[in-house]
Amino acid sequence: MSIVIPTRNAGHRLDDVLDAVDGQVGEFGCRVIAVDSDSTDGTRERLRDRGARVIDVRPADFNHGTTRNLGLAAAEGEFAVLLVQDAVPAGPGWLQALVAPLITDDDVAGSFSRQCPAPGASRLTTEYLSRWIASRPDSRVVGPLTTGEYEAMSPADRLLVCAFDNVCACVRLAVWRAHPFRSTSIAEDLEWAREVLLAGYKLAYAPDASVWHSHERPVAYEFQRTYLVHRRLQALFGLATIPSVLSLLRAVATTVPANVRLAANEERSRARVALRNAALGVALPVGQYLGAQSSRTGRDWIRTGRI
Repeated sequence: MSIVIPTRNAGHRLDDVLDAVDGQVGEFGCRVIAVDSDSTDGTRERLRDRGARVIDVRPADFNHGTTRNLGLAAAEGEFAVLLVQDAVPAGPGWLQALVAPLITDDDVAGSFSRQCPAPGASRLTTEYLSRWIASRPDSRVVGPLTTGEYEAMSPADRLLVCAFDNVCACVRLAVWRAHPFRSTSIAEDLEWAREVLLAGYKLAYAPDASVWHSHERPVAYEFQRTYLVHRRLQALFGLATIPSVLSLLRAVATTVPANVRLAANEERSRARVALRNAALGVALPVGQYLGAQSSRTGRDWIRTGRI
């Protein structure tokens, strides 16, 4: 079983990921294929010391879709797993649970895992993660979709049915070869999900295949990421979660106090957490609004780096 991991200065959490991969039970071996973007912290050396194959890609050439395609092209066998460098499998049965939907149903093109907040995650991060389908406890299988069924859905329902997450996923390589990931700055997994569902395949969510994964990122990073994601959601599904200035003002007015309340029981510096939460209460709605507007108008409202 090949496990493809894009890496860049992964730090020592990568060791936890590799240890968890090595600890998997089942009648298969795991081969890690890393696609590294010019790491300078010893990531490539640690990977090679652990027996991983490392494929180098220039940072300027990094792309969430085509970079993963490089790793998958080197994979062997029927299935391959996509993982990120800080998503730690939560137990020795993770891989079996992730692959199971594809083994039991030949029409399943891919599966994705449940994401649990990393140890030490803030209450706000835990709350935001809980809103994504990849945090839910119930399994599901969706698809296939006809074009008519898809077009009859609301934008929100289109996103829901096409939910797929390359933080931790398994893909059927024969399907991927016919439908490789597209070149895109973000949301390559959602675009791929829509394509394979409309091509006649199914997708599965496997909550028993859990990983520990969450982030406490700077506000500016979260703003840029939200902007890029919602630009893509508008382009892919016609979805604008905050479609007008009035809805933006309402969102900020409700989100800021709600976020600040979540800082009340934090063990760390409450004042600092409250300030960050309040800033996110402004940044995330603004990112959602501007992202959708960018897709509609074709205008880039902000400059973004690699996300």
